[in-house]
Amino acid sequence: MSLTKDRASSVRFALTVIFVLQGVLSTVMIPRIPELIDQIGVNFTAWGAIIGFSGLGGLVGLMFANSLIVKFGSRRVLQVSAVGFAFSLVPLPYITNPWVFFIFQAAMAFAGSCLNVALNAQAVVLQKHLNRTIIPKFHGAWSIGAAGSAALSAYLASFLPMWLHFLIVPGLVALAMTWAAARSLTGDEIGRVIERKTGKKVPFWKSPALLWVISVGWFAGVFPEAAIMDWSTVFGRKVLLLDAALSAVPYTFFVIAMIISRLSIARLTRRIHVGIASFWGGLFGAAAMGLGVLLGPLIGSSDKIAGMFVTAVFWFIAGLGIGPMSPTFTAASGQIKGLSTAQGLARASLATALMMMSAKVIMGAIAQNVNLGVAFLLPTALFFVASIISGIWAKGEMASSAVVEDAFPITGSIPIITKD
Repeated sequence: MSLTKDRASSVRFALTVIFVLQGVLSTVMIPRIPELIDQIGVNFTAWGAIIGFSGLGGLVGLMFANSLIVKFGSRRVLQVSAVGFAFSLVPLPYITNPWVFFIFQAAMAFAGSCLNVALNAQAVVLQKHLNRTIIPKFHGAWSIGAAGSAALSAYLASFLPMWLHFLIVPGLVALAMTWAAARSLTGDEIGRVIERKTGKKVPFWKSPALLWVISVGWFAGVFPEAAIMDWSTVFGRKVLLLDAALSAVPYTFFVIAMIISRLSIARLTRRIHVGIASFWGGLFGAAAMGLGVLLGPLIGSSDKIAGMFVTAVFWFIAGLGIGPMSPTFTAASGQIKGLSTAQGLARASLATALMMMSAKVIMGAIAQNVNLGVAFLLPTALFFVASIISGIWAKGEMASSAVVEDAFPITGSIPIITKD
């Protein structure tokens, strides 16, 4: 079923709104993280374990999201998971028990994972209807929401009680997401999207060696972003000694740079391969990330504001460099010989998620037992690793024109959509 021009524009606007609001929800908590750590009474090791292992909820979401979409339709899953994701924030200001907090974080990860799969499913189908690449701009919309939310939440954190903050913002977002989801693609518009099976079935543990290399690169390329999201405000408060509002400035600079980078990728990859862009971006980005961690506190010891801006400027450069990482490794994982696109993406996503959980726990332990500045050397080093792997992949046999043209497949599991 083809879409009229007006209907396609309406759906695209609705999905853009949801991507923006998904970014908003993803960063609402960032300026409040130091308060939440004190509220539940844990050290950095325990906090790292909570945010790391709560990712198990996201893994469960990945496992069941496709089945839920098949049974209830992507629009319904989108509506329910959006509301669930938003309102999972509401109880957090009242929780003082670390185990209860972990349960709610895992539930949030589950809802967020289902939302991500359903939303990307809609985006991929719309892209097929329009017959042109639009997904990078959706990811840019997410970054815009994340940056705006981080800045707004930092401002609100300076005077608004956390319980009211976590009630007003998620409540408004839930209403807006419900409105937008009702205007997403219907079952008839989606039709039936099933990838044809190619070749024989390959057991998970017998996947090609390249899958594991790409998975390591994918993990190494996205962990720096996750580390800055999880720890930037703690770094601002505990290391740079900033207040709640100013502690979010370095992260805001980082996300603004990601917006610029991701909105420019489509144009950039007309000239160079996306893997080469990741290689050079990773080299400069990793160096900038490390310099921000080292020089910011050094200069901040005599002038806190100057130290904040030094870290923010270097993290801005890091944000520019990290932009191509996800497109590079999603493209690579979908082009592994011997595996279908769906198999490659799903298996690499799972392996990456498992490594992410472990790395978050390790970073928390380093922050507690050494210091947070040293802990940031872990994502910095991984940033370099991602750069090297992306460069090797880009120069290998998979660096073909077909990969460049299809450098932006769906991130995460490939959904099968049948009805609404």
